[in-house]
Amino acid sequence: MSNRLNNDTLERLFLQARSHTAWLDKPVSDEQLHELYDLAKWGPTSMNCLPMRLVFLKSTAAKARLKPMLAAGNVDKVLAAPVTVIVAWDTQFYEHMPTLFPYIDTARAMYADNATLSEQTAFRNSSLQGAYLILAARSLGLDVGPMSGFDNTQVDQEFFPDGRYASNFLLNLGYGDPAALHPRGPRFEFDEVCAIY
Repeated sequence: MSNRLNNDTLERLFLQARSHTAWLDKPVSDEQLHELYDLAKWGPTSMNCLPMRLVFLKSTAAKARLKPMLAAGNVDKVLAAPVTVIVAWDTQFYEHMPTLFPYIDTARAMYADNATLSEQTAFRNSSLQGAYLILAARSLGLDVGPMSGFDNTQVDQEFFPDGRYASNFLLNLGYGDPAALHPRGPRFEFDEVCAIY
């Protein structure tokens, strides 16, 4: 018996999934956001470090706080999306290592005593967790529109004024308008970007 996912699932997660920039006027509930996080949290990270932190912006007031920090081309996308997620990382994620990874007594100190390793680990693994969030959203029937195009420094000052968290990327979330999609961009073939040794 194969453990391979069925083709319908692969289509939803990868083969037909698209990054959306226009959104239907259909809300995403707080319950859906809880379900989304509760699914995405199980993706693997280095030593179970789990540095991702999320801020879900749903209200007009919350979006207004973000608007001045957006590149001009992203303003309409954010304002129309039912939810915009600030995917961030905890600069002091290692404080939780004794609980999250109790198997190595020195795990906390390994990161706390090495700022470069800590930052690289937090950024890399929050990016991984953000990708899990995208796949979790698609698996729950939601559409996504990940994006850069914002001022990280201003976002961090506005939403994380104590300096502990740092923004990674933004993720618009909801029900995309398929009529607004551009033709799908090409992808590289295996032999163009892969090697097997």
